[in-house]
Amino acid sequence: MNHLALAAAVAGAVGLAGTAQAETLRVGVTPGPHAEIMEVVAEVAAEEQDLTIEILEFSDYVVPNTALADGELHLNSFQHAPYLDNQVRDRGFDLVNAAPTVVFPMGFYSNNYDSFDEVPEGASIAIQNDPTNGGRSLLLLQSAGLLTLGEDTGLTPSILDITENPKNFEFIELDAAQLPRSLEDVDVASVNTNYAVEAGLDPNEDAILREGPDSPYMNIIAVRGEDIEAEWLERFLAAYHSDPVRAFVEERFQGAIVSGF
Repeated sequence: MNHLALAAAVAGAVGLAGTAQAETLRVGVTPGPHAEIMEVVAEVAAEEQDLTIEILEFSDYVVPNTALADGELHLNSFQHAPYLDNQVRDRGFDLVNAAPTVVFPMGFYSNNYDSFDEVPEGASIAIQNDPTNGGRSLLLLQSAGLLTLGEDTGLTPSILDITENPKNFEFIELDAAQLPRSLEDVDVASVNTNYAVEAGLDPNEDAILREGPDSPYMNIIAVRGEDIEAEWLERFLAAYHSDPVRAFVEERFQGAIVSGF
């Protein structure tokens, strides 16, 4: 099964590879907020930019970049800049950051505790198993004084970089999409906001620890390097960076997701 076939199975859409000059743009997103925002972008693009946006949903964080690199998508909108940088470095993709979109402040959630002050020694804490998001979770815990990481770990520390763990937390690494379900089995879980919202969690009310709006993990539009100067990209970005899209983000997510444009 090729990448678009996989996306079609998830999103109920079928797409075929085409040229970058097409007036119909195939855009890869993850379910939840990214897909919701892109639906509004598609409306603006059709009305103001004479573009048709075909939205293809992917259930993980790996396939959308592979599909884009293979020419099965025109662009994607699901990841923050550090994640794209890591994918380019590790997989050799010729993908570039075309523009900012929104910030999804990371949060920790629990079915059992209302604050980290209540979380007992030896508690189990689930985090993402990819370097950028797992590292982001560890950095958030460090900023709250809950652990200490070694120096010079940058934005991608791992559990091996923990030098002080005063409450002896047990860290469990899981695929990001599984983390909301893990709340039944662990004491605390770090959940990316798109998956939190999709699972019915309210980042403003339910998170027991959360990043501020100044997070460095800005989400972005990614395209192939050869398309960075494409005329259709300029029109697409004009639709995304429009007042109706900004207003939708503010009204729909009430600060749980913050516009970056």
